[in-house]
Amino acid sequence: MKDTKTVLILGGGVGGLVTANLLRKKIPRDHKVILVDRQANHIFYPSLLWITINSRKPEDISKPLVKLEKKGIEIIQGEITKIYPDSHEIEVDGTRYSGDYMVIALGAELAPETIPGLTDGGYNFYTLDGAERFRKAWNNFKSGKLVVITSTPLYKCPAAPYEAAMLLEHDSRKKKLHDNIQVELYTAEPGPMGVTGPENSNAVRQMVEQKGIKYFPEHQIQKVDVSSRQIVFSSGAEVNYDILAYVPPHRTPQIVQAAGLVDSSGWVPVDRHTLETSFSDVYAIGDVTGIPLKLGKPLPKAGVFAHYHAEVVAHNISVKITGKGKSTRYNGFGSCFIEIGGGKAGFGRGNFYAEPVPHIKMYKPRRFWHWGKILFEKRWLSKWF
Repeated sequence: MKDTKTVLILGGGVGGLVTANLLRKKIPRDHKVILVDRQANHIFYPSLLWITINSRKPEDISKPLVKLEKKGIEIIQGEITKIYPDSHEIEVDGTRYSGDYMVIALGAELAPETIPGLTDGGYNFYTLDGAERFRKAWNNFKSGKLVVITSTPLYKCPAAPYEAAMLLEHDSRKKKLHDNIQVELYTAEPGPMGVTGPENSNAVRQMVEQKGIKYFPEHQIQKVDVSSRQIVFSSGAEVNYDILAYVPPHRTPQIVQAAGLVDSSGWVPVDRHTLETSFSDVYAIGDVTGIPLKLGKPLPKAGVFAHYHAEVVAHNISVKITGKGKSTRYNGFGSCFIEIGGGKAGFGRGNFYAEPVPHIKMYKPRRFWHWGKILFEKRWLSKWF
């Protein structure tokens, strides 16, 4: 009897989706590829910002994971309750599954409840439900102060809160409400996308401020007083708002912590080139990982990194299973669109592993880059399903 292997992939986001697809193409069908996720649908999260301004509907940016079964990928929908990395086993709603290889692509867990009043006081536009609820509120918002805020300095898609502020500012102009709506942006971090370097960070800041958006960096939120619609910062500063859109705190999923996979950084340490964890044949990719860079900051959490991590891991597992080819390594490359409204977007790309600092080139906002993101969205949802 032929020795068949099973690859367990935990999480159906960017990293898990790409890993499952590529592995299914690279290894013979007698080997199993199993993808586990608690959600029935894969959501293209970069498009949540377009949900908030009525440019997309939920069905435009999601696909059922079960569609992957026609490719020979087994889908298990359920809540992962335990991970046993030493034995490559998991429990899903009380049922145990085992594999020969494990890929942890569970992303970052959102924890708005850790800041008093935040959940009830505003809208979490990092979830589909939150983006939809904000859209409904925004559609009825005719005058007052919109505050966009980041709860902590570390969060996935570092450009998103800056994009949100600019897109919403433009939308207020489009609805001829600009004179009635004031947009303010408060961030826990000292500047936009700091890991890309001061020049690029300042360029994004200028994009924001040129739109008349008031920008306040280094404001760490402490709590939200829902009754008075007031944000209280750790410095003691207080700010009133009429409508609040927030980026919630992020943390490693509790089941990953309980499995002993996390180090003092709060994230899963991996080999920065192979994405291997300290457990044999267990890999971690994307937002769940903590990869320190030379300049002292971690590799940003973004879908593009999960995608490239997945390519490396899928290839290397296939080499182990088939014995064919040579292993590969992730080289630190990444890229990012930056929507500014008005049908324009900026674009940045480069080597985040470059030393002593990442080497990132930023391209000025153009319609070309905006259409590039639209085409990327359409291609993503068709290619992987």
